[in-house]
Amino acid sequence: MTDILKKEIITLSEVKNILEQVKPDDMDQIQRWTHDYVVKFSKTSSEVANQMVKRLMEECELKQEEAVEVVNVSPSSLEELRAFTFGWKKLILTETLQKMLNILQTQNES
Repeated sequence: MTDILKKEIITLSEVKNILEQVKPDDMDQIQRWTHDYVVKFSKTSSEVANQMVKRLMEECELKQEEAVEVVNVSPSSLEELRAFTFGWKKLILTETLQKMLNILQTQNES
């Protein structure tokens, strides 16, 4: 059993990077399932994902957990983003939602 050294909220892209450093033969079943999942669903490189998280926190005043969720899901429309953030139980202005979408779109294009 491995000791937990620290807990940190990271994007799917970062999980993918970490798991790609492990040889497939050395992975347990859960690690293999997780690796398959992140390969399918991570939408950008870990560097770009980190930049998006940072910008969302700074420019849109999101908590780290919220910013990571948004980057992981990468909604592509205002309606998707609004539906996703509705569960946070806080009011987010349309202009802030639009800024969030712009960050996701411009970072994914680079």
